[in-house]
Amino acid sequence: MTSPFASRLGIEHPLIQAPMAGSTSPALVAAVSNAGGLGSLGAGYLEPQAILELAAQGRALGDRPYAIGLFVLPDEFEADMVAVAKARQQLDALMANEGLDVRTSVPSRWAPRFSDQFAALCEARPAVASFAFGVISAVQLRELQRRDICVIGTATTVLEARAWAAAGADAICMQGAEAGGHRGTFLHQAEDAMIGLFALLPLAVRALRIPVIAAGGIMDGRGMLAAEVLGAAASQLGTAFLTCPECPASAAWKQDLLQAQEHQITTIRSFSGRAARGLRNRFVEAMPEPAQGLPYPVLNALTAPLRRAAAAARRGDLLSEWCGQAAGLARPQPAAELVARLMHEYRLAKRALAS
Repeated sequence: MTSPFASRLGIEHPLIQAPMAGSTSPALVAAVSNAGGLGSLGAGYLEPQAILELAAQGRALGDRPYAIGLFVLPDEFEADMVAVAKARQQLDALMANEGLDVRTSVPSRWAPRFSDQFAALCEARPAVASFAFGVISAVQLRELQRRDICVIGTATTVLEARAWAAAGADAICMQGAEAGGHRGTFLHQAEDAMIGLFALLPLAVRALRIPVIAAGGIMDGRGMLAAEVLGAAASQLGTAFLTCPECPASAAWKQDLLQAQEHQITTIRSFSGRAARGLRNRFVEAMPEPAQGLPYPVLNALTAPLRRAAAAARRGDLLSEWCGQAAGLARPQPAAELVARLMHEYRLAKRALAS
């Protein structure tokens, strides 16, 4: 089942487990990589030391190639503290009304410094580094190349894909509108970059000379083959792995995914201030717009303790239940078994197509 792109990465299958920030663990990453795919540690929320520690834990579970994913952000953020105060009042009132004994606070930093995260990534030296929310600098790209780290940039339009290709990326992950979690859009308004994956893929393949990875709504081997037919060198799946026992997502979130209906999955800003796809739940209905329009990562930092408390209370309806458009197709099983199942489905679909 090895494709040229997979061979280049040193993996057996054209299958990437998405770097879901906050929802990946060393156990999940290692299980996928050991099964022949590319496991990815979502490190967008992590401090540098945590990146190094989790990467070391993953390596202890296997020596197969893996990826680390980061969000490309400024090192420093300025927040409108008047708006922050108003947002805190709204969020605290919501939590009190829902019976959660937790309140917001202003953190010392709104998010880890990207430059420090990047330095930790370089030290961890994964086989692959993937990025979303923007394009890294030429200096940073050279640092990764010097370490023989393959660079994958995330794009939601052909224009963004070309920007990554011009920067020197080795491959582009095209994120269709169906993809769960935060949008990787960086050159457009998020609403203008909601392009369906199977429309976006052939456009990107035609425009680029480097491998294209398909992401968004792919949940089984049939979807992987369909992406390949449209020119994808590999498929990146995130939601499919959320219900695996190795995934650290809360039990309430996993249970809600299994019952998710497609019309309940939508684009949300109220948890983080940045467009993201997930379940329309109680929190989303109570806070349909970002509190006072706070941007990412300010609102994300304010809601973080509330989300942790909701998870502890098994209140999935108050969590950011990110998921792709086809979440209802999720199948709870160990990650290695899921990889084997996906590839079996892929082979069967390929045979059926050839017959």
